[in-house]
Amino acid sequence: MAGIPTKPIEIGNREIGAAFPPFVIAEMSGNHNQSLEQAIKIVDAASDAGADALKLQTYTPDTMTLDLDEGDFFIANPKSLWKGKSLYQLYREAHTPWEWHKPIFDRCRERGLLYVSTPFDASAVDFLCELEVPFFKIASFENTDLPLIRRVAATGKPLVISCGMATLAELEETVGAARTAGCDDLILLKCTSSYPASPEYSNLRTIPHLRELFHTEVGLSDHTLGIGVSLAAIALGAAVIEKHFTLDRSQGGVDSAFSLDPHELKALVQEAKRVWQSLGEVHYGLTTEETASRAFRRTIYVTENVKTGDSFTAKNLRCIRPGSGLPPKHYESLLGKKANCDLRRGTPMRLEFVDFRESGI
Repeated sequence: MAGIPTKPIEIGNREIGAAFPPFVIAEMSGNHNQSLEQAIKIVDAASDAGADALKLQTYTPDTMTLDLDEGDFFIANPKSLWKGKSLYQLYREAHTPWEWHKPIFDRCRERGLLYVSTPFDASAVDFLCELEVPFFKIASFENTDLPLIRRVAATGKPLVISCGMATLAELEETVGAARTAGCDDLILLKCTSSYPASPEYSNLRTIPHLRELFHTEVGLSDHTLGIGVSLAAIALGAAVIEKHFTLDRSQGGVDSAFSLDPHELKALVQEAKRVWQSLGEVHYGLTTEETASRAFRRTIYVTENVKTGDSFTAKNLRCIRPGSGLPPKHYESLLGKKANCDLRRGTPMRLEFVDFRESGI
């Protein structure tokens, strides 16, 4: 599995890889707050911000869990954004009705957005295939569900898998299952599965390691606040960035607290491209843009009028801007030498102005 990807992954009209700008996925999740009108507005806002794709989650409360509000089925963790709810209540509030998927995806096509969803069982996979999603996403909490991964991989569509919580051994099983079942185009997303996530525990240096270890393109599913962590991930080679997205955090919603608003998503898209452009290649010396700046380097100039036979001193010879004279590395060797011609103040220094015979050289 060792190595680095050699060919880009094609999804719809986009190519994903190191040679292309980062692919930005805006995840709607449950931020529609059970309003189809709100969902369509989120699509429009994601398109206006320049995102490449919009992501849903495809499940029902009954395909996710049992309708119980006690024991393991109740969220009692006081630090959780969803404390005091049963899992069933949470998923009922957050799920996207299946009859909404088509109008949402139709709107994506109208607005030039690719669309994707996370299936949570085989019925969701079949449903999404009917809607002709161009690729699939597996959530961190399902990255050990090998039967589901094999089912998705068998569609032959590109597959994005979040790696939250997974050990290296588990990831080897996950990647192996996907590839054995027919997935040729695989992207792994570094992910910290806490909500919101802390930059301190993001461990972005894992990104290049994942890429080399599994010979896949790699990205980041980012649950931190703001865009800084996502931009750092791009600098480390992330080809895909996934962020939760909402119209307005003040409207509330299951994921609103760690979602970007339209202004922030637009900033992410713009800055992501700038970071990617800045990576370039290993390079030393002048770039094309620096050519004009070379004229402002320090070089050696005559700073007082000099007559033939005068010695060069720290008073009449200095390293100053602009850059038309000799490089400063010659300065010490010129001091004490004599001029072989008259020189005016402001003349860029040349070796031919030095009487080397007189200097014993």
